[in-house]
Amino acid sequence: MFQENGYYVWCGSMIRTADGVCHLFYSRWPKSKGFNGWATDSEIAHATAEQPLGPYTFKNVVLAKRHKKYWDADVTHNPTVLKFGNKYYLYYMGNYGDGTFWDHRNHQRIGVAVAKSLDGPWKRFDKPVVDTTADSWDHLMTSNPSVTQRADGKYLIVYKGVSAGEMPRGGKVSHGAAISDSPTGPFLKRPGTIFDYPGSRFAAEDPFIWRQDGRYFAIVKDMKGDFTKAGTSLALFTSEDGFSWRLTSHPLVSGLTLEWEGGAREKVRRLERPQLWLDKGRPAVLFVAIKRSDSVTCNVAIPLKNVNQNK
Repeated sequence: MFQENGYYVWCGSMIRTADGVCHLFYSRWPKSKGFNGWATDSEIAHATAEQPLGPYTFKNVVLAKRHKKYWDADVTHNPTVLKFGNKYYLYYMGNYGDGTFWDHRNHQRIGVAVAKSLDGPWKRFDKPVVDTTADSWDHLMTSNPSVTQRADGKYLIVYKGVSAGEMPRGGKVSHGAAISDSPTGPFLKRPGTIFDYPGSRFAAEDPFIWRQDGRYFAIVKDMKGDFTKAGTSLALFTSEDGFSWRLTSHPLVSGLTLEWEGGAREKVRRLERPQLWLDKGRPAVLFVAIKRSDSVTCNVAIPLKNVNQNK
């Protein structure tokens, strides 16, 4: 696990460079702000390790607060770091607001920062890469971006949105997809929503997508167990095109109970924000954010074993 004194730690995304160094990009905010401070005071930081499982050491803050004129002036959160060509792309959620939870939450938008090196400097943009669309399923806000490159060279993004509804919460929480010729957009939104469940206002969140063996996969937080029938959990979906998704035959990725090294088992309060590190195109480590108590959160790295590779 990776923790920091004085901070809530969340949202870990890792990439390994040619020199073997593992770079973890994650969200953090002061414990003095409370757990819901993610919406008002989160920033994206950078830690490194010699091995994918750590231990990781804090290096620097990557995306901090900036001038109030920007759409991501106050908060950066939900990092996903990827390399396309000879550049690195850090997708994230940003917002601004009046210091209250719902005002910041409803100003969430998706952005991307670009760098030639993981040590920066990172170029941020004046506008979001995925904004809201009036009178649509993502009318109120956009967040939780996940990106992969398609076989045709285009870039696929899957993300969360909230429709119009009674304020401040808004309406239904859904997910959608968009494609672009460039990692920095513009992204063309596809019609319809994905990861929905009949009768549920908020079935899923936190998708992580990747392409493997000629198709797409997604690990998604199953909010109430609608998909896995295992309570709050992580569910596995697959898709032929990245737009139409279905549950796999064995959808349960993880419940809330973790087994630590040494055999101790612990049921955590929250387990979400799944991110994979792919080693030579195969899932090798699953990173998740967990909440152990009101004041203790951390990122956890779970080693994976590849089996049944032809199924």
